[in-house]
Amino acid sequence: MAFNYDNYLRTSKMPTLWCWGCGDGVILKSVMRAIDAMGWNMDDVCVVSGIGCSGRFSSYVNCNTVHTTHGRAIAYATGIKLANPEKHVIVVTGDGDGLAIGGNHTIHGCRRNIDINHILINNFIYGLTNSQTSPTTPQGFWTVTAQWGNIDPNFDAAKLATAAGATFVGRESVINPARIEKLLVEGFKHEGYSFFDIFSNCHINLGRKNKMGEATQMIDWIDQRTVSKVKFDALSDEEKKGKFPTGVLHKDESHIEYCKAYSKVIEAAQNKTKINFEEIK
Repeated sequence: MAFNYDNYLRTSKMPTLWCWGCGDGVILKSVMRAIDAMGWNMDDVCVVSGIGCSGRFSSYVNCNTVHTTHGRAIAYATGIKLANPEKHVIVVTGDGDGLAIGGNHTIHGCRRNIDINHILINNFIYGLTNSQTSPTTPQGFWTVTAQWGNIDPNFDAAKLATAAGATFVGRESVINPARIEKLLVEGFKHEGYSFFDIFSNCHINLGRKNKMGEATQMIDWIDQRTVSKVKFDALSDEEKKGKFPTGVLHKDESHIEYCKAYSKVIEAAQNKTKINFEEIK
């Protein structure tokens, strides 16, 4: 039986405003399928997005949605989750939105281990605002802010999230939507901060200015840069250069989720007692 996306989308908003061949649509469909696999009621789901191409995400999903200011999606989502800990909060950002202006909020969301599902659509550029360098733009690439080639070192977003304290970290790419769905389901089941680094193509505002003007060319480029974690771990240090592992990269279930820890604050305040910090380690 064909999957009925109409059950999860605001069909009045279709077609999307994304460019032809954009990977955002692939990720949107994977998210819908993952929500369906979880059996979540859409009234219990909240999708929060920021500014950028990824910011349109919240416009298309038929659930509670908040389209927030640039870089602040995690801050809004934190408040939403603390006020409604029983709800399922999904945050969608781009690499500029989530790692540059919003990088501080991403780090502290990871650090707190709040039960938010953060999908970072990583297309290596500020796509919506016409090709400025982002924290993941590869060195040597042409952008409007680096017209002689980008000299900035770039983030490995998954390593950053792991180091900051996220207790579930994974990566996939738009090459294989089924793997994105599988990764999302595993992360959605996890209680704590789940971070998904999803490689996507922006052949319009990155690719065509770097000799990859077709979506398929950028897809091939992403394919050359990604390898499964099992294969990646078997590579030598030299062979790992320029490669990014995919799959579940980090999972830790030993830390208390932030809303549960915060409930101890509420309990202590109501009872005028001290927090038992042994319970929240």
